[in-house]
This record gives sequence, structure tokens and C-alpha cells, in this order.
Amino acid sequence: MPTLRVELFEGRTPEQKAALAKELTEACVRVLGGSAGGVDVVFYDVARHDWATGGVLWSEQAPAKPAA
Repeated sequence: MPTLRVELFEGRTPEQKAALAKELTEACVRVLGGSAGGVDVVFYDVARHDWATGGVLWSEQAPAKPAA
């Protein structure tokens, strides 16, 4: 079964990660078959100053505007 590597900005709570791991695991079992015990999810927290998109560090980008 798969090992899923999830890279995201630091700051997510353990509860959020647990919920995501559960959903990802359920999707893998549903689509690929097998058992939940065969799915590994590894989280990598990345600081915004260690991630760039389009040549710009996320720590230097303007904050996202809240949805209306």
C-alpha cells in the first residue's frame, strides 16, 4: 500500500492532521483496495520562508484576503 507524503505550511493542529490522515487513508482503501493499516501518511511542516512559488517566498507574499 502507499506512503503519502504531505507537505504543508506549518501551523496546522494535530487534530487537523489527524482528520486529513483519516480522509486520505479512507480514499486510498476505497480506490486502491487493501486495508487502512497498509497506508502511511507522513506530514512535513514547512516554514513559509522555506517555500517559494513563482520565485517569491511565501513569507514575502501578501496575505490572502478573507472570503466574502
